Amino acid sequence: MPAPDTWLDRVKETAIDPTLPIVDPHHHLWDYPKLEWGRYLLDELLADIGSGHNIVATVFVECGSMFRVDGPEELRPIGETEFVQGIAAMSASGIYGPSRVAAGIVGFADLLLGAQVREVLHAHIAASPNRFRGIRHAASWHDSPEIRNAHSNPPQGLFANKLFREGFAQLAPLQLTFDAWLYHTQIPELTDLARAYPETTIVFDHFGGPIGIGPYANQADAVFDAWRKAVDELARCPNVVAKLGGLNMSVNGYGWNKRKRPPTSSELAAATQRYYLYAIERFGPSRCMFESNFPVDKVSCSYAIVWNAFKRMTENFTASEQAALFHDTAARTYRLTL
Repeated sequence: MPAPDTWLDRVKETAIDPTLPIVDPHHHLWDYPKLEWGRYLLDELLADIGSGHNIVATVFVECGSMFRVDGPEELRPIGETEFVQGIAAMSASGIYGPSRVAAGIVGFADLLLGAQVREVLHAHIAASPNRFRGIRHAASWHDSPEIRNAHSNPPQGLFANKLFREGFAQLAPLQLTFDAWLYHTQIPELTDLARAYPETTIVFDHFGGPIGIGPYANQADAVFDAWRKAVDELARCPNVVAKLGGLNMSVNGYGWNKRKRPPTSSELAAATQRYYLYAIERFGPSRCMFESNFPVDKVSCSYAIVWNAFKRMTENFTASEQAALFHDTAARTYRLTL
């Protein structure tokens, strides 16, 4: 297979509705030489968001990047917030264009510390008092050896863990959100957590990770049916908002990265829109936000194309519905100053 960026260049599109204001509420920044896109820092992100769409601001979400190498173990994730705060300050200078990169920051804190995690949360806020908005402690876990568990190495049943819940209870008093990364088989566990803590805003990442590999390969309709039933219950929790994207990862099983050419936005929309439209129907536009999940989803498609796919799916929506999905829900959820 050719180099990743060369492969993506085989399909190019002009941005649809290029003036529509967009907040991209989910991307990462890292420097991992062993990964396919091992370097994804400000320059690489700017190249993507400068590909034709009107990205006015972004939200960074934790990825285990630039943790401190010394000091107390529980405080080492503060290094990631310090790192991203610096990049956000660079962007806010205006030197790099009008987009405000990392206008919001979602970091990591080990909620299994229980109530003692308060110290870590306060340290994150001190490191970025004007941008730090929430925590993600990834929970994606499956017993199949063919399915990779989250980078945070969560135990089975994380959301029900007593210490985790003690830590989770510290978020709302500090006005911090919780981003939930899990697999579709775990959605009922998230619903139980949301009902137990109705004062905490929970962001449902990547549709809850519908799995399309391993024991779920070639089971797309069955997975969708199971996902739909679980989402019906989750959407009844008013404190949950849905982040719509992240369906182009290898775990989702579409296999875009195995093709000679990457997909067009029309192909992406046709293959995945039933998830988007169902989530929007159940949560409503005011509780949904589109996301790029870059550079993770970059294994399958370019930045310009993923946003074109979102615009194709919603071409018949009203202007106010589009504004919510592309900008307003994200800006409100993460309390962005734009």
